Amino acid sequence: MTTTPKSAAGRTDPSFTVPGLSTKDGGEVAAILQDRLNALNDLALTLKHVHWNVVGPSFIGVHTMIDPQVDAVRLMVDATAERIATLGVSPIGTPGALVAARSWDDYSLARAGTQEHLGALEMVYQGVLTDHRKAMESTEELDPVTQDLIIGQLEQLEQFHWFIRAHLESSGGTLSTQGQRAEQPAAAAAQQAEKGEAKE
Repeated sequence: MTTTPKSAAGRTDPSFTVPGLSTKDGGEVAAILQDRLNALNDLALTLKHVHWNVVGPSFIGVHTMIDPQVDAVRLMVDATAERIATLGVSPIGTPGALVAARSWDDYSLARAGTQEHLGALEMVYQGVLTDHRKAMESTEELDPVTQDLIIGQLEQLEQFHWFIRAHLESSGGTLSTQGQRAEQPAAAAAQQAEKGEAKE
């Protein structure tokens, strides 16, 4: 999910923004946040999709772990959209706009085992977190208030990523998805590691 923030569809610099910020800077911050809004909306939908489609012996643990993440990400979506509006720009949350603006593909697994989904989700979280950190850096001088919002989201998202990784980590501290860069290979690596453990 690595992207370079672009202007929101049809966006021009707002006619007003928060006091102390130029309309040009307000528009730039809003564009960064719109990119994050797209990613967070996508993440919430992806997590719910996993919640519905995960199967296998560890089903209930993963199924119930995912829903609080969905709820928390939806709150991040709302806070992000409201910050965009506060900056004088209209937040765009329609599915078509999200698909048109994003640089990543749909989540690639349907019904699959717990380890497969967790392996793929590890890749999803890596993408979201990488871009959230870029947004944090980009807003440091532009707007510390927005940066503070992003930092708070990062704290939660990094914890959720840890929850996912903990299922993929060996007692020796090795991740089954180590070195993977895409969902399908990561899912396959996680499943293979699970099979290897079952044989021991």
